[in-house]
Amino acid sequence: MVITGRGAQEIADSVERAITGGGLGAGAALPPIRELAGRLGVSPNTVASAYRVLRERGLVETGGRRGTRVRAQPVALPRDIEPEAVPPGARDAASGNPDPRLLPDLGAALAAVAARRAGRHPLYGDPAVSPDLLAVARESFTADGVPADALTVTSGALDGIDRVLRGALRTGDGIAVEDPGWTSGLDLAAALGLRRIPMRVDGDGPLPEDVDAALRSGARAVLVTSRAQNPTGAALTFDRAERLRVLLAAHPDVLTVEDDHGFGFVDLPFRRLAGATGRWAVVRSVAKGYGPDLRLALLAGDPATVDRVRAQQRLGPGWVSHVLQEAFVELWRSGAVDPGRAAHRYRERRDALVALLARHGVTATGRSGVNVWVAVPDEATAVGRLLARGWAVTPGARFRTAAPPGIRVTVSALDLADLPRLADDIALAVQPGGPRV
Repeated sequence: MVITGRGAQEIADSVERAITGGGLGAGAALPPIRELAGRLGVSPNTVASAYRVLRERGLVETGGRRGTRVRAQPVALPRDIEPEAVPPGARDAASGNPDPRLLPDLGAALAAVAARRAGRHPLYGDPAVSPDLLAVARESFTADGVPADALTVTSGALDGIDRVLRGALRTGDGIAVEDPGWTSGLDLAAALGLRRIPMRVDGDGPLPEDVDAALRSGARAVLVTSRAQNPTGAALTFDRAERLRVLLAAHPDVLTVEDDHGFGFVDLPFRRLAGATGRWAVVRSVAKGYGPDLRLALLAGDPATVDRVRAQQRLGPGWVSHVLQEAFVELWRSGAVDPGRAAHRYRERRDALVALLARHGVTATGRSGVNVWVAVPDEATAVGRLLARGWAVTPGARFRTAAPPGIRVTVSALDLADLPRLADDIALAVQPGGPRV
């Protein structure tokens, strides 16, 4: 692989092209700074600046004597499964989407919004968040014991988490992340140049000993999924949340970010960490319960954190569409979404699959949400064998930092009648030697 360029930006672009083009694979070492500087005839400071740019882009990481290496999962290479990854004829147990049959009719809500508007148009200078949505957000958060004095709305969970982290952290800061955890959250941390500190997860959430270790090692932020954790289905229990709050209280300057994307389709109670530290945010997405195209998340936090999010929005999109805000309020107030109904349907499928796999001696977990995490000896082999038998599932490498291998199986596109055959095929796929294809 040939690195070219005279300036820091040119050198960084050359390395990025090699990574995205496959010339530099995961874990590949970049030349030492002085060696590359001599080869290119530039100052070592120029190469050091180029490597810093690559770190900030989430493409490389520096590990002391190991030097600078390509990240195991560079941000430039997408983690999320592409639509074509589910081949024609294969059953979709991979995409992570909700069941469309359990989503409300957005058409009816949008029609109601249009009828009420009667020619009215929100204009520049109007409040960014509608009073009705503020009232709904305050009602929702207050019911779960979350302080609701400072509120705003963002374009989905990732947008909210992104703005919270950008407003509080700097390149090189440590952030404790779940392992396995949400791919987009891991990518975001890398893209911001943050040092990811993995926390192991069981069915009740992050392990307290790992949270404690992350805090003691200097983590400036902790990112936790409250319920329907992706990919394991974990959900914080009362006892686990209380233990984590005690640990966090000893580090009052740490930012606590809670991703509550389980809102609207999970019936397990929300267990808050909010307020255990002085800086915190709860991001409550409506995507899985009300529809992914309803790009909206409610955000509560300490006043400084919320103000920073609002400031970023003013310099960017300005506000989240009031049409979407009003549509969500319409759905909320009309009772169009029954979280208990969706939770029951998803729980039936998860529990059935986990029980069927247990009969085969296969370990699987999934307390909440739409996913089941299945332990496997080798991900590539399991995914390939299942695809040969007509099932598309997601390899766990997309979600893992140091956790053991696994595959994510999404149950939302499946019916109960599908699960016995799926369990049989998973059991065959994880056996040593595996089935003949």
